[in-house]
Amino acid sequence: MEKILVVEDEKNIRELIEFNLENAGYEVDTAADGREALDKLSAKIGLVVLDLMLPEIDGMEVCRRMRGNEDLRQIPIIMLTAKGDEVERILGLEMGADDYMTKPFSPRELIARIKAIFRRIKEFKSDSEKIEDEIIETGKLKLDIPRHEVVHGEKKIVLTPKEFELLRYLVINQGRVLSRDLLLEKIWGYEYAGDTRTVDVHVRRLRKKIKADYIATVRGVGYKFVKME
Repeated sequence: MEKILVVEDEKNIRELIEFNLENAGYEVDTAADGREALDKLSAKIGLVVLDLMLPEIDGMEVCRRMRGNEDLRQIPIIMLTAKGDEVERILGLEMGADDYMTKPFSPRELIARIKAIFRRIKEFKSDSEKIEDEIIETGKLKLDIPRHEVVHGEKKIVLTPKEFELLRYLVINQGRVLSRDLLLEKIWGYEYAGDTRTVDVHVRRLRKKIKADYIATVRGVGYKFVKME
């Protein structure tokens, strides 16, 4: 059974999420503020539903600390934000959140996204286990698929699971223009009328980390991985 940590300071929302997730078959733990969340976080947590506005330590800082911790950086994060807080949503994704939902939201939609994330994790793990020794090299970039490691030149690049999935998909489809909607479906694992800026922010993070022009923007369509010599 997958374990989910719900971090939300509003008691009624926290209990609503907990009730629906338990009914969906998940083990749920809760935290009312960022400090309590950090105390409860461990590698045993399968996913975190994280409110942005929290007392003590806010959701942005919790996200930043998770992504900076070797034991916690692999845990997927769905961030909850207030409707209209576009800047905050973008900042949350920049900090390493995998996805976000705006309040008010449908518990069914939240569960659908959680299921999609877990499904993608299992599919990705299964694909990696089938590949005993696949290393993809293009230009100065090297992807070790089974180990989920990326090296650019002599430098090891630390990526979140979602960033690694996205980079891998772009690389194996290099030269092909991939729409944002397709990337949402293939990498985030669901089809929904979601905000394609989720893709844009993850691409921007990849570009910053790799520091090379491998990923080209095709205006009005999506992205293309360009092989560099």
